[in-house]
Amino acid sequence: MASSGQKVVLITGCSSGIGLRIAVTLARDEKQRYHVIATMRDLKKKDKLEEAAGDAYGKTMTLLPLDVCSDESVKQCINSIKDRHVDILINNAGVGLLGPVESISIEEMKRVFDTNFFGVVRMIKEVMPDMKKRRSGHIVVMSSVMGLQGVVFNDVYTASKFAMEGFCESMAVQLMKFNVRLSMIEPGPVHTEFEMKMMEDVSKMDFPGVDADTVRYFKDVYLPSSTDIFEAMGQTPEDIAKCTKMVIESDSPRFRNLTNSLYTPIVALKYADETGGLSVNTFYNLLFNFGPLMHITMSILKCLTCSCLRRRTISPN
Repeated sequence: MASSGQKVVLITGCSSGIGLRIAVTLARDEKQRYHVIATMRDLKKKDKLEEAAGDAYGKTMTLLPLDVCSDESVKQCINSIKDRHVDILINNAGVGLLGPVESISIEEMKRVFDTNFFGVVRMIKEVMPDMKKRRSGHIVVMSSVMGLQGVVFNDVYTASKFAMEGFCESMAVQLMKFNVRLSMIEPGPVHTEFEMKMMEDVSKMDFPGVDADTVRYFKDVYLPSSTDIFEAMGQTPEDIAKCTKMVIESDSPRFRNLTNSLYTPIVALKYADETGGLSVNTFYNLLFNFGPLMHITMSILKCLTCSCLRRRTISPN
């Protein structure tokens, strides 16, 4: 139960990765300003969270089951909180999907949207009425640079993030009238066990029904380039947690918060040309025509991104 003066923070998807680090970072706040309600679908996966939280677990952090794909689970979770009072909602739960779109079933696509888009909508619908009545609250949504710029072979995941960006951009206007803030956190590549395992798994798949050229482009061109980018520009879950904490502690939090300043020029390409040709052609050439050059560039960038530069990339400001 939150102490007087503490803000109640509900975070989805806390079993690992970014959600776990955000939960631990806020629960271990030196001034104990937050009471964190960490949630996950399967409480059997709580061991990593408990270990990372240390003595904060059970004091400034409690754990609740929550499946963002279930209306009933969402309602039960919020109803179990005293007075249904949530000051800050951090929507982090999400799933990825990678590979040639011909090989992905409609059911798999629906699963991604049910978590990444409708999961966020369910959570916002449940906490928003109480926030509007109190005329206070902060909703944070973990998006991605892929919600701003499409990335080849991430078609469905990118679509789910684009949908969420559009939804939140629309909601932010209404919520502002009720003094409820909405912020998007937009990381680039982040080193997590989930990401690494997903890329390893898809590299071994056969993709039946997909033409040989597309499979070759995916395995021999995209995956090596993606690995280079992760190694050169990737952040850690701790970086994203620090950025998120900055956002919720800001007196005037921004709506969009790119966590990695190295990605700013990439996103800017899209807005520099209203026809869309500049960004599409640039990414095509980088991937298919200048692959070796891109590898060399990423290698140089990896050498240049010392710890000092990486620290500068975690600030939303």
